[in-house]
Formats: sequence, structure tokens, C-alpha cells
Amino acid sequence: MKSDIEIAREAQKRPISDIAARLGLGPLDFLPYGHDKAKITHEFIAGLAGRPQGRLVLVTAINPTPAGEGKTTTTVGLGDGLNRIGKRATICIREASLGPNFGMKGGAAGGGMAQIVPMEDMNLHFTGDFHAITSAHNLLSAMIDNHIYWGNALRIDPRRIAWRRVMDMNDRVLRQTVVALGGPPNGYPRETGFDITVASEVMAILCLASDLADLQERLGRIVIGYTIDRQPITARDIGADGAMTVLLRDALQPNLVQTLENNPALVHGGPFANIAHGCNSIMATRTALALSDYVVTEAGFGADLGAEKFLDIKCRLGGLAPAAVVLVATVRALKMNGGVARADLGQENVAALRAGCANLGRHIENLQIYGAPVVVAINHFTSDTAAEIAALQDYCADHGVQAVLCRHWAEGSAGAVDLARQVVTLCEQAADFTLLYPDELSLSDKIETVCKRIYRAEAVEFLPHVRDQLQVWQAAGHGHLPVCLAKTQYSFSADPTALGAPTGFSVPVREVRLAAGAGFVVAICGDIMTMPGLPREPAALRIGLDDQGRIEGLF
Repeated sequence: MKSDIEIAREAQKRPISDIAARLGLGPLDFLPYGHDKAKITHEFIAGLAGRPQGRLVLVTAINPTPAGEGKTTTTVGLGDGLNRIGKRATICIREASLGPNFGMKGGAAGGGMAQIVPMEDMNLHFTGDFHAITSAHNLLSAMIDNHIYWGNALRIDPRRIAWRRVMDMNDRVLRQTVVALGGPPNGYPRETGFDITVASEVMAILCLASDLADLQERLGRIVIGYTIDRQPITARDIGADGAMTVLLRDALQPNLVQTLENNPALVHGGPFANIAHGCNSIMATRTALALSDYVVTEAGFGADLGAEKFLDIKCRLGGLAPAAVVLVATVRALKMNGGVARADLGQENVAALRAGCANLGRHIENLQIYGAPVVVAINHFTSDTAAEIAALQDYCADHGVQAVLCRHWAEGSAGAVDLARQVVTLCEQAADFTLLYPDELSLSDKIETVCKRIYRAEAVEFLPHVRDQLQVWQAAGHGHLPVCLAKTQYSFSADPTALGAPTGFSVPVREVRLAAGAGFVVAICGDIMTMPGLPREPAALRIGLDDQGRIEGLF
């Protein structure tokens, strides 16, 4: 089998105008970025108000392992499969961050015969959205320090500035920094640091805003820090919201591309689910729902992080409800959850598979809490045996869901037809979608609810200053906000080595951050970092150009 990048290069792409026409867009309704990607204009999107909405399908997965799960690949395969059986379907996924691409995770365009193209562009600079978000975020950072330098009329306490800087690259040495060294001309020295761009509140705001006016309103609500009297200071107080909106004007427009089979895909926004809310933009999702019968979207990492945030944050704030949920699993990953070493995953081991299914079962039970019908997609590997597949399907049947074998990685849409038909069947059933917790619950109780009902923690450990801060925000009128837990993606617990379905653990909440503009409170749990580091041998060591000027080593 050819590599992903070889397959992508051989794609018979249609002009982006043809893909736009399939969605009903005229020549003035999109802005081309070359021949194979475009942005849908604000004016066209505004004209979609009141249109009937298609059905929203969420694709999520078990906790990620080095064995591979293929959530994005399944998202793309399902979208192609729905189109193959005659349904008008559009795919909505996130953009890729440069940090993981040059680090260790890789890109976000699918794989094999279920990819979105142009794959290389999508995984690098694409249409410049992440650069715009980085610039808007750091403009606010610069204006904060500039305000202090020129007299500090707002009486900002430099010790209580919560707004950090960002860059879209893994760089651990920037996690904690001291700025303005070198004397009075450089400003007032203070401690700060960097996060990765995908963790920026500006990223979250762009993905949750409904239009330009809402974008500026949300940007203006960002709390950047506090005065000497401990009163909150916002980006609007600094006067940065207008200029930030200008930088983000084009970035707010969803990006239109295509699959290998020339089906439409909107790729927009890119918050991580382990440190942010992990969903593509509400604007892209709503646009697709107005233009399609079915919209297939994904949530980041496993269902404990991604699906929970998609349902409790994105659906809550965006007025959305999934008609069906697809839970992706692989035989290999479940055997790893059952204790099999990576080198031995190619050998049949039904007993380990059954043991590892505890992880899958917990995700099934969690998703059933929300009321949307669930189907398990078995992303097929050639090493899977008939006995292992049968055992997995029997396990799912015992949990009241169907498990469908999928071969979209090797066969494209033809390998996802059975999954597509099952999804259509589920979407035609009545769903009673419900949220995990009400708005009225206190912030600390919301965090405990997620930890205990979704992660199955025995206890939640709030450091004293964390509990005090939550009470302050509660009293200040932020208690109605949902919570966004930042936690390792590899386990239900805060321990990345605790695979399967661990019990008897506690979740330590070491820090909380208010994202007043985005509309949620972030709780940072355990050792998770909002600025990742590069691995010992980063992917960047293998990336370069060949003799023909083509990218090699990216995949």
C-alpha cells in the first residue's frame, strides 16, 4: 500500500469551483486560495439563516494509543460512504497544528483512501488561519504591556496578568518566561509564558463565534488580568477588540476543500481536546448543516475528552444536537488496552481484546448518558482475525450497540457503505439528546460531575487556591459557564499510563483559567501542559524537500 502522501499526490482533484457548486455556491460566494481550496464568504453564510438543517453525526473514539484508532480517517470514510449511497453529506473537521506535525502526533487529514486534500497544505500553513489567531492573540499581549509602559491608566497589577503569549509550535523552554529585561526602555519586567496557539482563548472564540459581530463581542469579554484592587480588566478595556477582529476577519470564514472522492469538506479551527474544547468551528458546522442532508464531524481524542466537550460545550453554546454518534475502535488498540505490547499486536489474542474492551464499554456507557444513538465503527487492520472481530462485535451487542466492520482506509467509500447505512438508520430514530449538567450547577460541581460521571473518578482534589478562585468567578457572574477540563488524552484518569477502565483514582485540579470570551472555565488537571514539548526524535528531523521540490517525511 502506498503512503498517505503518495496517495494524496495522485488524487484527481476537481477545481474548487466545482466543489463549491455542489453545495450551491456561486462564483461570488467563495474566495479561492489557489485551485483546490477556498473560503466561504461571510455574506453567503449570512444568507443561510432560516434554511432547514441537515442531520449532525459525531465521530469520536476510544482513548488514543500508539496502536492507532483512525478517528479522522473514519470521519472522512463515513462522509464519502454517505455520498456513495446517495446522501448529500459534508465533512467538518479541524485544521492541523504545526506543533504536532513537527513533533510526534502527525497531521489531521485522514489516511489511506479516506483523506482530505490538499493534504500537505492542510497540515502546514493552509489558508493562514492559525497565523491570524496567533497574531491577534499576541497583539493583545503587546497592547497590555504597552498600556502599562505608557502610564497604566487602568491600574493593571502586573502580578495578576493572566494573558500569556502563544505560538503554533511545541517549545517547552517558553512555558515560563520573564519579559522586559534590559532596562526602562523595554517596559516593566514580569513573569509570563507561552501556550501553543491551539490552547489560545482566541482559537476557542473563533470556533464558537456565530459571525463577525459576535466575534468582536467575545474578544472584548476576554479577561486579561486584574487591577491593583482586584477588579477584572478586559480586552475591550485595553481597546484591542476591534484590531483583533480585523486580523481575524478572513480567518473566521470556513475553509472549503475536498476528499479524495471529490466530496465537500469544511476544515476550520483547531483547538486540541486535551487542553481546549477540541471541536471545529460552529460557523463551519452550521454552514454545512444548511447545505447538506448529513454533516459528519469529529471531536478530538477519546470520547472522555472530545465527545464530552463537543456535547457539553459546543452543542450547549451552539444550539446543536447530534442525531447519531460513531465510536471508533480498533482491534489493535483494544488489545493494547488489554495489556499487549505494541510489538505483539499482530498476533491473535482474543483474551486481551476482551480485557481491553473495558475501555470501549465505558465510552459506550458514557455516550448513552447523552441520549443520542451510538454505533461502533471497527476500523479494520489486515492483522485482525475473524475470532477477534467476532468477539468485539459480541461485546458491543451485549452493550446494546452494533459494531460495523469498516475498510475505508484501504477501499475508500466502498469500505464504509455498511457504516453509512447504519448511521442513516440511527439518524431516523427519535433521539432524546440531553446535556450532562445544567447551567445552574456551580463551577466546582460541574468539574466534579465530569470527573465522576465521565472519567469515573472516586474523588476530585481541588487545591485551596483553585477552589477559592472558582468561588470568586461564581460570585462575579460566571457560574453559568460550562467547564473545559484539560487532561491527558491517554487515560480516563490523570495518569497517562492507566489504560483500560481504571477505577479508584482521584483527579487533581491544579489550576483554573477563565475564558470569559469563549464562554467556559478551563480546569487544568494533573501534569497536562498547555505548551507541549518536542519528543526526543521529533518528526522535524525527517521532514524536507526532495529533488523535485516536493515535501517528504511529513507522512
